[in-house]
Amino acid sequence: MTDVHVPVAADHVVTVDTDGNRTGTFARSDVHTTETPLHLAFSCYVLDGAGRLLVTRRALSKRTWPGVWTNSFCGHPRWTETTEESITRHAAHELGLRIEGLEVAVPGFRYRAVDASGVVENEICPVYVARAASDVTANPDEVAELEWAAPGALARAVDATPWAFSPWMVLQVAALRDAASGPDGAVPPLLAEVAAALG
Repeated sequence: MTDVHVPVAADHVVTVDTDGNRTGTFARSDVHTTETPLHLAFSCYVLDGAGRLLVTRRALSKRTWPGVWTNSFCGHPRWTETTEESITRHAAHELGLRIEGLEVAVPGFRYRAVDASGVVENEICPVYVARAASDVTANPDEVAELEWAAPGALARAVDATPWAFSPWMVLQVAALRDAASGPDGAVPPLLAEVAAALG
């Protein structure tokens, strides 16, 4: 990994220090290696009107965890955008999806994981929840398959076969359950609904 950052006009990830302060950018195509620097990301869980959660299978061309089932979608904010702007952009790009009611559910989520090839994910990755406001049309460069999981089914699958899902999703499902177990009235409504869907 070099110390030379790419211009922010190119597709990039934003690197951060251990306190989450932005320090620079790296080309997205170069950042995920065996020595991936800490960088910003997000994960989003999308609920439909029937209370089902959208899960996606990562495209086989993905550099990290190809073909693995994961949450609705993930991504990296660009230097010039907020996380919320990035989520809206990624929803449209990856899923052809409009979302509404976006809420941050687990703002302090952070993880590091190593896949079978040795490539590292190393992210400060707040977890958001949202509601679908349109149909989904998956981008095949990003998504191999998708499913709307019935309430409780996804959590049972994650509990029974955690190795079949992305490592960040396994940790996030537990974190979402914890975030929704606060005092009555303190939990945002959509988070409460997502947590209920997770059983």
